[in-house]
Amino acid sequence: MASHRRPKQPSRARVTVLTTAAAAAVAFSAQAANAAPSEKPTKDEVKAKVDKLYEQAEQATEKYNGAKEKQEKLQKEISTIQDNVARGQEELNELRDSIGLAAAAQYRTGTIDSSLQLFLSSNPDDYLDKASTADQLSAQQVEALKKIQEKQRELAQERSEASEKLKDLASTRTELGKKKQEVQGKLAEAQKLLNSLTAAEKAALAAEQERANRSSSSRVDLGDAPAGSSRAMAAFQAAQSKIGSPYVYGASGPSSFDCSGLTSWAYAQAGVSIPRTSQAQATIGTRVSMSELRVGDLVFFYSDIHHVGFYAGNGQVLHAPRTGTTVRYESINNMPFQFGVRV
Repeated sequence: MASHRRPKQPSRARVTVLTTAAAAAVAFSAQAANAAPSEKPTKDEVKAKVDKLYEQAEQATEKYNGAKEKQEKLQKEISTIQDNVARGQEELNELRDSIGLAAAAQYRTGTIDSSLQLFLSSNPDDYLDKASTADQLSAQQVEALKKIQEKQRELAQERSEASEKLKDLASTRTELGKKKQEVQGKLAEAQKLLNSLTAAEKAALAAEQERANRSSSSRVDLGDAPAGSSRAMAAFQAAQSKIGSPYVYGASGPSSFDCSGLTSWAYAQAGVSIPRTSQAQATIGTRVSMSELRVGDLVFFYSDIHHVGFYAGNGQVLHAPRTGTTVRYESINNMPFQFGVRV
């Protein structure tokens, strides 16, 4: 016979817990329902973030340019040292051959000098010490041995120098790769933000940029601005000829430029060689204040000096601003001015 038991009643504590949990769930659902959806950044907010990323990309670009310039310099130095080593080795071989021929002649006549024989199979330093005291070599042979010793030391030193420069080159190439990745990462992040905009917002931003390029691309009135030297003016005019050329990081002309690429290229057209990076360009010539600027002077911006352009007169700068822009004029007050340099 089946037993009929009452179902077990839940304890008062369990009922309280369940009730509390249910109430919390209802409250959470209500909060979630009433919570404002995450707001999409506005076009202006996206533009501000993108501009910041472009500035950071330019900072990395100048470091990239510095590493690239160092790499090219090291490669030239290493090539020169390797050429010197090759020539030095040929000279050393000729000196050794001359000693060997002398030994062979003595051997054929049966009069080979025992000290010369010692040289041919041992260290020349030890040999010279012994030979000089024993007076067993002719003056000509001693002189030849001294030349061999000197050439061996030169080659050892040059090989050591080449080895150190090769290590430096390897680390420079690593740094160059990292800076390139950093620039590309910033640009990719900026592009991702731009891609988040609607078609209408993208069109509005593009129109703003086009207006900025167009309004800044015409020749400015220099007014009473004092002109720089003939070479500074020649460099400035070369830069003027590139108005409308696109900004491309790491580019130094003739069809695209970054900021220091434009200034170094323009001065090269005037027959003046200046360093490649903005930080290095800031160390040449005479430093001048804003009130002392002349047309053609280099002008530097931001506390870390990662941007450079030409002073164009009337408070205007001619420069390659950043990714997405072209070489153009712009107010000197649009960026934090640091100082000018008269090359």
